[in-house]
Amino acid sequence: MIVLKFGGTSVANAENIAKTIQIVTNKSKEDKLAVVVSAFSGVTDLLILAGKTASSKDKSYKDIVSQIERKHKDAIDELVPLSEQSDIINTINREINHLKTLLDGCYLLGELSNRTADIVAGFGELLSSQIIAVALKQKVSNSTFKDSRELIKTNSNFGKASVDFAVTNKLIADFFKLNTNQAVLLPGFIASSTDGNTTTLGRGGSDYTAAIIAAAVKSTALEIWTDVNGMFTANPKIVKQAQPIETISYQEAMELSHFGAKVLYPPTIQPVLKDSIPIYIKNTFEADAYGTLISNNPNASTNPIKGISHIDNIALLTLEGSGMIGVSGSSKRLFEVLSQESINVIFITQASSEHSICIGILNADADRAKSAIDKTFETEIAQNRVDPTIVEKDLCIVALVGESMKNHQGISGKMFSTLGKNNVNIRAIAQGASERNISVVINEKDVKKALNTLHERFFEDNTKQLNLFVMGVGNVGEKFIDQINQQKKFLKENLKINLRVIAMANSRTMVFDEEGINLKDWKTALAEGEKANVQSFISKVKDGNLRNSIFVDITANYDIAAIYDKFLSENIAVVTCNKIACSSEYNNYKNLKNLSRKYNAPFLFETNVGAGLPIIDTLKHLIASGDKVNKIQAVLSGSLNFIFNNFSETYNFHDVVKEAGVQGFTEPDPKIDLSGVDVARKILILIRESGYQMDIEEIENNCFLPKECMDTTTNEDFFKSLTKHADHFNKLLAEAKSKDSRIKFVAKFDNGKASVGLQFIPKESPFYNLEGKDNIVEFYTDRYVDQPLIIKGAGAGAAVTASGIFADVIRIGNV
Repeated sequence: MIVLKFGGTSVANAENIAKTIQIVTNKSKEDKLAVVVSAFSGVTDLLILAGKTASSKDKSYKDIVSQIERKHKDAIDELVPLSEQSDIINTINREINHLKTLLDGCYLLGELSNRTADIVAGFGELLSSQIIAVALKQKVSNSTFKDSRELIKTNSNFGKASVDFAVTNKLIADFFKLNTNQAVLLPGFIASSTDGNTTTLGRGGSDYTAAIIAAAVKSTALEIWTDVNGMFTANPKIVKQAQPIETISYQEAMELSHFGAKVLYPPTIQPVLKDSIPIYIKNTFEADAYGTLISNNPNASTNPIKGISHIDNIALLTLEGSGMIGVSGSSKRLFEVLSQESINVIFITQASSEHSICIGILNADADRAKSAIDKTFETEIAQNRVDPTIVEKDLCIVALVGESMKNHQGISGKMFSTLGKNNVNIRAIAQGASERNISVVINEKDVKKALNTLHERFFEDNTKQLNLFVMGVGNVGEKFIDQINQQKKFLKENLKINLRVIAMANSRTMVFDEEGINLKDWKTALAEGEKANVQSFISKVKDGNLRNSIFVDITANYDIAAIYDKFLSENIAVVTCNKIACSSEYNNYKNLKNLSRKYNAPFLFETNVGAGLPIIDTLKHLIASGDKVNKIQAVLSGSLNFIFNNFSETYNFHDVVKEAGVQGFTEPDPKIDLSGVDVARKILILIRESGYQMDIEEIENNCFLPKECMDTTTNEDFFKSLTKHADHFNKLLAEAKSKDSRIKFVAKFDNGKASVGLQFIPKESPFYNLEGKDNIVEFYTDRYVDQPLIIKGAGAGAAVTASGIFADVIRIGNV
């Protein structure tokens, strides 16, 4: 004999019930069956709401009853032939009338006793089971209905009654021994006390009903049919990459179900454990899928972790004080008072000093628990030997579960370091001596990040998901998005990095998609996005609280550069090509670097100098290895190098500058490049990264632009001024030719002083042959004294800048 249980989603509507009946029909051809069903999806909640509404003197409970009645009669119309409907409709009418009478009484009395609440809540299973039994008989003629209340006997603890197994097992065994039907359909969740009153077995109690029957009849298997393909390595609604667990031990399943794996009601395993009855978790909507087998002999696995689970809405209560040290009985008094208040303790940890005891309970019980504990310890509190109970709400328990964890070293360390790297603060830790689970208490707002981060660490072959929030999608931004789209598959297969662009924004609109924006059609998504707002963008990034979040700034905007601290302080990495922040006031620069270290949030800006060239990265390695930079000489403006390499008697200065802008070599405001400000910022960043303190005002800027050019306020006026002062630029060109030199805009740092300006470079200089938009940097250090360390290559352009930004993102992924 096999026991089958079908949950609320499996019997949510006529279509689903038809699938359920087909499964039962197929299985009844091979085995005798006991079939336990839940209430139709949502009905139990409606019944509980109706009871509360009626007892609150609110007549709208009648509308709720009408809704319940319609739902069940609609199911009859769809499942039962018209000629067979009369008896079942009469049965449903009788049950509904009984429900109405009970609720009318609650309304008149203005109260809902636990006993009445049990009767009301149990109507869902009574109604669904009797309808499904009639529908099943159309397919399996040798089937019948049996009221579970006649078989399962409990005490009178209404709400969550305890089963009298001695009586119950005999009643069930005797009934099925005499039963000749191929399938017996029973309502789950409900039972009855020894004096005949309806009781319930707790929310999720239909699983328990099925397990009780399975144990009593020594069934060959217990099958729990639900809407997922078994137990998963994590909640698939929160962790999209969660995988079905093929086999798992009873103990592991109990741990996972206790810690919130909602596919299985925690007490379900206990009745069948003694006789080693296998439990299968199956999917009603994918009946051929394997599901999960729970047994004593699960298949061996190389992964010591079987699953990650969590419990929401947890409060942490801490009782502490010097008066507890060495005093026996403190723990007994604490747990005794909680037991008296019927408060379930989910989590326990105690300091070895005996100075404090920390427990986790449901949020809803926290205030009542604090009041009861403080009253129990009122003498000690009055004498300042024990502090009043500390309550922290809105927390969550996350647990790693695995039978083999005890045989593997370092699991705890991996768990804690993984959470720590993502700024998930652990409030409390507990691990049983069996080492079957490691539990931590964290803030509820961090649960999604924590579950995904841990799942990534233990189940996804070390694949790291990076979530990008991109600000600025102009020339460079567009190239950056294209490069991600092109390399996404390669990164996942070869570097185990899963890149997702969660948000992007320009000056007009912004778009967010927590599942990742479709990069093949991102322009349409952005065009149809909401109005851009920097504060709203920041809030959405923070509220998303995604693991491995990276803010990518591809603008030259002062306001955007001013918000990096908002991200870094939330453990959100920042990657930027915007030089403004790192060349701003020194204290701001240092603050950003400090925030990066404090919150373990990378702050990378390789493209601030040299676009995609590894200048800053190389400099960091020099400093980290103990070298000291003494002197820097560099051509740091790819745009200026392009301009002066192409400026000639036949190609005037105005036109060359225009062309540099068209090719994306200059900033949106070309005056920033030509004034020397951009180069000053770059050498300042290199000076600071070399370990020196300096502000931009200390850099001597020998600007070659006439004052009128500098005083313009628009790009149009600036270009007009270049034409007007063409003679000035032609004289510079003529002087260079007369000296057999080339014009370069050079940045220098030596002996604590820095300058930027035009120089006429002779042929013997390594700067002379610098072509196109190339940059070159010479580092003179304690180790590179006579011959400098030279870095040279393309230092401007949308593609190389985008690749530099991309490289910074990859660096974060490889940390």
